[in-house]
Amino acid sequence: MSPPLIEARSLSKIYDVSRGMFAKPAALTAVSEASFELRPGRTLAIVGESGSGKSTLARLVSMIEEPSAGQLGIGGIDVGGASPADRRKLRRMVQMVFQNPYGSLNPRHKIGAILEEPLVINTDQTASERRERAHRILKQVGLRPEHYDRYPHMFSGGQRQRIAIARALILEPKIIVLDEPVSALDLSIQAQILNLLAELQEQYGLTYLFISHALSVVRHVASEVMVMYLGRVVEMGPAAALFASPQHPYTQALLSATPVADPRARRDRVRLEGEVPSPVNPPSGCAFHPRCRYAFDRCKVERPALIGARGTSAACHAVEEGRMRVKAGAVVGYR
Repeated sequence: MSPPLIEARSLSKIYDVSRGMFAKPAALTAVSEASFELRPGRTLAIVGESGSGKSTLARLVSMIEEPSAGQLGIGGIDVGGASPADRRKLRRMVQMVFQNPYGSLNPRHKIGAILEEPLVINTDQTASERRERAHRILKQVGLRPEHYDRYPHMFSGGQRQRIAIARALILEPKIIVLDEPVSALDLSIQAQILNLLAELQEQYGLTYLFISHALSVVRHVASEVMVMYLGRVVEMGPAAALFASPQHPYTQALLSATPVADPRARRDRVRLEGEVPSPVNPPSGCAFHPRCRYAFDRCKVERPALIGARGTSAACHAVEEGRMRVKAGAVVGYR
């Protein structure tokens, strides 16, 4: 088995939030002690509600932001202790595709200039070599040579996201961080982009970190899934095991809210009460306990650790003590 391409150990990110001129800034924990590994050619999907910390984790892996604590290794290089030369190498190795295809492209630049900019900054290629590379990558994402001289406003949302993917591929990275890459697109266009990403992964052996709140999409693209709630990992494991027998009550609720195409399926909806707590003042013990139907006294005072359970790892006292009845092999939410 090949060694992990990404290794995160207790990765955390804390922001100082102003509370006024005379008040001490509050500490907002966006990501807390996240640990995971991602091997070459695989897709790790990170899912959760808004505010769960998944996009912050994507920015940490793509080195847009620095972690407040913990260790991050990419390609065997410790990001925190990397030299300037190693950082330049890492920035070519990891590229990102953002959620909004309308806001991620400079409207004043032609597509050719947008694609060639990373080559200008990171390589010594000549103008003709850069142009040739840009034309080649446009073809690979399903666009035509004449698109090279057009502006972003002349393209549809799906075409713009293809351009964003082309820009991410131009430096031949090993890892692509995809932050909600299809959520702003129509369903038919979503399928086209997902198929393109699958083809590119197979062709180049790419490794994907896929951020999404749409479990129906994650089910088809992920090798492994990591579920986050209020900055913490609450369940993780192989996608097949997690979708077949989710253990954590939060994962069960997310899956039960996912629409299915089968009209014969009966929905047993798991409803979450209340709102997501403030990350500035999270609940004691398990952060999910105010919304959990299985919560008991221990959940209010002791933070659960990830433990193995039926093919996945879940951070839940109810799972640990066997208080939940989850039928192995059954999809929670349907019977």
